[in-house]
Formats: sequence, C-alpha cells, structure tokens
Amino acid sequence: MSEVPLLATTVSTWTPDGEVNPTPTEDALLAAIATVYDPEIPVNIYELGLIYAVEIDDANNVKVEMTLTAPGCPSAQELPVQVQDAVMAVPGVTSCQVDTVWDPPWDPSRMTEDARLALNMF
Repeated sequence: MSEVPLLATTVSTWTPDGEVNPTPTEDALLAAIATVYDPEIPVNIYELGLIYAVEIDDANNVKVEMTLTAPGCPSAQELPVQVQDAVMAVPGVTSCQVDTVWDPPWDPSRMTEDARLALNMF
C-alpha cells in the first residue's frame, strides 16, 4: 500500500457550521476605496478627502459616508456604486451601504498632502 502525501490545510477555514469568513479590517476597506478615482481628477477619492466615515458592525456589514466635490458632480451616480463594488470585493464583507452626505461640505483642505502635490495645490 503506497502512502498518499498530505496536503497542507488551514484548520480555521472550516467549522461544523460551515466556512468561517475573514473579518474585514478598516485598512483593507480603505485600501479598496482608494482604488476608486474621480474620472475628472487623477487622485483617488480617499486621498481627495471624499470619504467621511467607514463603519463595520459585528456581522461585517459596512457603512460608508462619502461626499462629492460639488453637488452637481457629473460622477454623482457612479462614484457611490464604485465605492460599494470596491468594498464588497473585500473578503468577509457581508453588505455595504454607501450614503452621500453634504455636511460638512467638501473643500480642498480635506485632501491629503500627496493629493495636493499630485494636483499642484501646495
């Protein structure tokens, strides 16, 4: 009788109730959000300061509060959907609700230093 080599397995992957989902971290969520760009500005929306809050509950439901650079932004319909898609791609996220808020209003002071440098707004 020949021996069959054992394959490496991850013990914590399965439980008697089914698969254990990873817990998404705020860093993973912010990294995912940073993949979304305003089509008119060559800087991601996180660096632009458009993300006001990211909350994760115990069931891995995520809520994002974001704003836009202006109420008449041509990407007003697209950007929240892109944020939701990016967040939902993070392993372990159960659901994602993206709310567009207008208070406080966005202004250039919310941008990171890297964004200001990229846009020559020192």
